[in-house]
Amino acid sequence: MLQKIIKPVSFLLVFSFLLLDLSVHAAKAQMIDTSTVLAAQRTETDRARVAAFLGREDVRKVMVQQGVDAAEAQKRVASLSDAELAKISKTMDQLPAGGDGIGAIVGAAVFIFVVLLITDLLGLTHVFSFVNHHR
Repeated sequence: MLQKIIKPVSFLLVFSFLLLDLSVHAAKAQMIDTSTVLAAQRTETDRARVAAFLGREDVRKVMVQQGVDAAEAQKRVASLSDAELAKISKTMDQLPAGGDGIGAIVGAAVFIFVVLLITDLLGLTHVFSFVNHHR
């Protein structure tokens, strides 16, 4: 009885061993240069920065006013390439800060003051009492 079982079991074992993949895959360890690591970190920083910008409430309001879906914009940012993200992030750095407009108001007030002072000194207007008018 044992002789009858040994032959089919041995064929099954031989067939099973033939199906095994005994090849060894060698792992390659290589040095990664610093620029590659920095580029990967910069890409993640750019992606987070652009996503944070799109997540701001004031930006969302403007996008809604323009008819852009905020969720769709986030999806598109996620699908951008590394070069496109770097370009957008660089452009964000070069744009002027929006601020709250106080700087523009102060600048306009100083400009108006200087214009009125010059016209007062030239004798075209009489706005300021501290300007001596010689007549």
